[in-house]
Amino acid sequence: MKLTNPTLVMGILNVTPDSFADGGRHFDFDAAITRAKVMIAEGVDIIDVGGESTRPGSERVSVEDERDRTIPVITELQPLGVSISIDTTRAEIARAAIAAGATMVNDVSGGLADPAMAKLIAANPLVQYVVMHWRGESVDMQSRAVYTDVVKEVKEELDQRVTALLAAGVSPEQIILDPGIGFAKNGKHNWELLRNIDRLQLLGYPLLVGVSRKRFLGDLLDASNPDDRESATLAITTELARQGVWGVRTHSVKPHVDAIKVVMELNS
Repeated sequence: MKLTNPTLVMGILNVTPDSFADGGRHFDFDAAITRAKVMIAEGVDIIDVGGESTRPGSERVSVEDERDRTIPVITELQPLGVSISIDTTRAEIARAAIAAGATMVNDVSGGLADPAMAKLIAANPLVQYVVMHWRGESVDMQSRAVYTDVVKEVKEELDQRVTALLAAGVSPEQIILDPGIGFAKNGKHNWELLRNIDRLQLLGYPLLVGVSRKRFLGDLLDASNPDDRESATLAITTELARQGVWGVRTHSVKPHVDAIKVVMELNS
């Protein structure tokens, strides 16, 4: 298959003390900015700034804490010319992030967690909106990992979210879909979704996939340390790029940028 557009790399910048793979590494403001500048130098396309962990079992943080963690970082990064995404389920945080310079909202709830989110996105037509498949808050989401046909059900539930967002005034051009690997899914579900990315692409929207260092890769490799799952993550990025997926969300940047360049050359 001839590829025309390279898969984009969304670099993860968690300004949290408790994210599963990098919790605490970039919690300090200066450390976060330094990490962002490294990602920019390595060719990142989008930096996704998150102030609340969404790992399985995590508890919610206050609006004030989430705002204090993320908005100063976005404000500092905005003049550097990189595209900035805010990873949040709260319309209030998304609004502040857009005002600070974010051009994308990455909402793991797909608008289900905050009824005000759809209206906010509709009022900002130049802002892209990542709609992830979601079945509930992180604290108990794994209890909802019950499917008869995970690909069919995820596809249908994403389609329902798109229909609701369009009815709320969100433009089709704003929407990016995410199958929510690891969110209310077990390892078997994750692999089944990854094997059937082509079926999810039939929804007709750009697809963002985030598998970076997740537990199901550790289960396959017997790797309890998330850092030891990077090569497996890279293998999936390579395959997704070969299939023309719009974007991947990763903790590291340069290896994925390089892999995508190779895939583009091989399929040019």
